Amino acid sequence: MERCMPLLMLPEGKTGRVCGINAGKKLSRRLFEMGFATDVPVQVQRGNCGALVVIVNGMKYALGRGMALKIMVQDPQGKE
Repeated sequence: MERCMPLLMLPEGKTGRVCGINAGKKLSRRLFEMGFATDVPVQVQRGNCGALVVIVNGMKYALGRGMALKIMVQDPQGKE
């Protein structure tokens, strides 16, 4: 089984799968409405400065680093 890590830790250009959201009710609901649901692929397009730019369900979003820390993902290429 693969380990979960914050989306912020996923390298630029990599794709992971959402394995959980560690946030309160309002933020969790907002992220779910944006498409961040369990087992949905998410790709980090740019994460080198400021906001993290990700692609979820074909939509591009800019997330603050604090928000990206609350989204947990599995890196399919990662090792345990």
